[in-house]
Amino acid sequence: MSSLRGRPCELDRTPSSPLAELDDPRLARAGVQVILKRDDLIHPLLPGNKWRKLKHNLRRASELGHETLLTFGGAYSNHVRAVAAAGDRFGFRTIGVIRGEEHLPLNDVLTFATGRGMRLAYMDRTTYRAKDTAPVIEELRREFGRFHLLPEGGSNELAVRGCAELPGEIGIPFDVVCCPVGTGGTLAGIAAGLGAGQRALGFSVLRGGQFLAGDVARLQIAAYGEASANWTIDHDFHAGGYARRNPELDAFIDDFADRHGMLLDWIYVAKMMWGIFTLAERGTFPAGTTIIAVITGPVATVPRQGGA
Repeated sequence: MSSLRGRPCELDRTPSSPLAELDDPRLARAGVQVILKRDDLIHPLLPGNKWRKLKHNLRRASELGHETLLTFGGAYSNHVRAVAAAGDRFGFRTIGVIRGEEHLPLNDVLTFATGRGMRLAYMDRTTYRAKDTAPVIEELRREFGRFHLLPEGGSNELAVRGCAELPGEIGIPFDVVCCPVGTGGTLAGIAAGLGAGQRALGFSVLRGGQFLAGDVARLQIAAYGEASANWTIDHDFHAGGYARRNPELDAFIDDFADRHGMLLDWIYVAKMMWGIFTLAERGTFPAGTTIIAVITGPVATVPRQGGA
């Protein structure tokens, strides 16, 4: 059985990630306060939204007596990396079904995953598009036996409940919580946990991600029986699509690092921050707005070269 059974578990003691206000004259001119919610510091092995998405899923897997976790992802998936780390930490065997063909040597993400004991399997892209269908899942069960299935990106109703705990950790008044959006689980949960008069704003990292609104609503309905009306998604800052970047985004990342000593994850977090700053300078947020920006991915500390 999983090592979660029969012992106190750190899953019951979710740490509260720290808050840090950004001192930036552009925000001051706009009359907007931006406070970072440093979820990148929440857990050494499961940083960002990974801890929140996985904690209730790991508990459920243990309660159902599963010893193996199976999930899906691309070759650079931080979710696959996190599942491997969680399985190693909490006593589950793990299987990562990777989109596309095997490429050797393994990249850093998959090297980490196999180093934590994850078994990798590769699925052609046509089959991968049908990965959530019963025939594909049944074939995986015939190949690997009994397992607890975690969806790509980790977004399901249990992940939503984990992310819904975030607003309750914010011990100061605020108006808006912002987060990047890839699969919708983090936004769905944050919005569900907000109080009256507060709203959530997600920034899609996908080109053509208008379908995400339906995914967020479905996740909220699965978790709580209804979708809330306190969230929106902005689609203007994807920089060309998932895992893509453009000169504007790169310039923002470099400037942010110079000003604040933080090198932002360009796949998710930088796109959100770029969006927040652009909208603030456009006057989209009323003066006096306090924004919580959730740092869901890795951040590197770099020497500051200029003043804020």
